[in-house]
Amino acid sequence: MCRPLAELLLSHLDAAYNLARWLVRNGEDAEDVVQEAYLRALQYSDGFRGGDARAWLLTIVRNTSYRWLRKAGAYEPAAQFDEDIHSSSVATSNPEQLLLQKADGRLVEKALSALPVRFREILVLRELDGLSYKEIAVVMGTPTGTVMSTLSRARDRFRHVACDLEFRTPRSLLIPRAARP
Repeated sequence: MCRPLAELLLSHLDAAYNLARWLVRNGEDAEDVVQEAYLRALQYSDGFRGGDARAWLLTIVRNTSYRWLRKAGAYEPAAQFDEDIHSSSVATSNPEQLLLQKADGRLVEKALSALPVRFREILVLRELDGLSYKEIAVVMGTPTGTVMSTLSRARDRFRHVACDLEFRTPRSLLIPRAARP
């Protein structure tokens, strides 16, 4: 194993965790998936032929996540995504704006969680990890055209789910209990 490759892979740890977290829906399980994926990447480093190390690693994380889901029987854990831990927050001095951002973040989390895993996966790769269509195609092992059409369907489904949640869920349920007046 070439030391520079190990260091390069380590620089993509956040993206690997982010993808695993959204696919397996549990932080502790995502940590296990990422650890297993990194071990596989190091074990099979001869398979890396240069190019985009992030896409190569995320492909391994994706495959490891799906393998874990199959073993677990598509287990749906009850643990909730903690936005404070897993996202960068924009500093603001307006408490009302902070509450609305937190509520909007919870709405996004609920909407993403309601999507089928394939739609969650492609939205996380594109919108949260910022991968290009070409990189997503490599990670998912599909043609770029399929990535674009799947992403379009995923965005459409996300909009519908988010709208349904927005109008069906009282705003007070999206705002943390401790922050309610």
